[in-house]
Amino acid sequence: MPTWTALTVLPDKAAAETLGEALEGMTPEPVGVGVFELEDGSGLWEVGAYFTDAPDDIALSLLAAAYGARPFAVSELPETDWVAHVRRELHPVEAGRFYLYGAHDAESVPAGRVPLLIEAAMAFGTGHHGTTKGCLEAYDRLLAAGFVPQRVADIGAGTAVLAIAAAKTAPNPVIASDIDPVAVEVSEANARANDVAAKLRCIEAEGFDHPDLAAGAPYDLIFANILKGPLIALAPAMRAHMADGGYAILSGILNEQADDVIAAYAAEGFRLVARDRLGEWTTITISP
Repeated sequence: MPTWTALTVLPDKAAAETLGEALEGMTPEPVGVGVFELEDGSGLWEVGAYFTDAPDDIALSLLAAAYGARPFAVSELPETDWVAHVRRELHPVEAGRFYLYGAHDAESVPAGRVPLLIEAAMAFGTGHHGTTKGCLEAYDRLLAAGFVPQRVADIGAGTAVLAIAAAKTAPNPVIASDIDPVAVEVSEANARANDVAAKLRCIEAEGFDHPDLAAGAPYDLIFANILKGPLIALAPAMRAHMADGGYAILSGILNEQADDVIAAYAAEGFRLVARDRLGEWTTITISP
């Protein structure tokens, strides 16, 4: 079926977020609303809504005027095989020694790199997001410094790309968990596609709440690429499951949220090892 998009920009984050909330109450109701800061240095925020029925132009005009936004640009998109489209448009990502790619780019893997095959999976991401690249670069830096992780956990693994990277570079089996059972199935499929199924255990769990995660502790490397709120809530459990001298690599953190996350982990006895910004996202590496 066709899809309509309605996009506008405005210079104020709070107004953009409020406009996004107002769009959700429209009739016909949008199937999705997004609010993002443009990465062109303009300071503008884009507000977008997606509809399966033609949106009400008058309502959009009134909302734009009410929140000081530019007039909405409305476009009708043809029916598209979005996964096929993503496969065509998604370019490989290089992060240190790691090379993240889809099967359509299999011939492009450079010699001597650690290949990470993650196919387009719209529900869980392809691993090409800035937070994933930030985690891979942080892990690569630890490896380059001579760190060899012995026990690794990936909490909120999604596609398990970080766990797969660890399974390919660490000597022992890795455990990956996610709260979503479908994400666990995706992780298992990706482990098979990357020939690490024998080294990667994928489980359904909320945080560290699983006997297998308890049995594998203490970990000397933990990935958690999730969101600010869950990361802060996870801080005490992170310390309880981490070995002294180990490292946690955390992301899913907007730049302006990083200080709050760092403070929450400092309260549990972690010190900041590295803080990396990639676009609007921050990745932090910490150690107890």
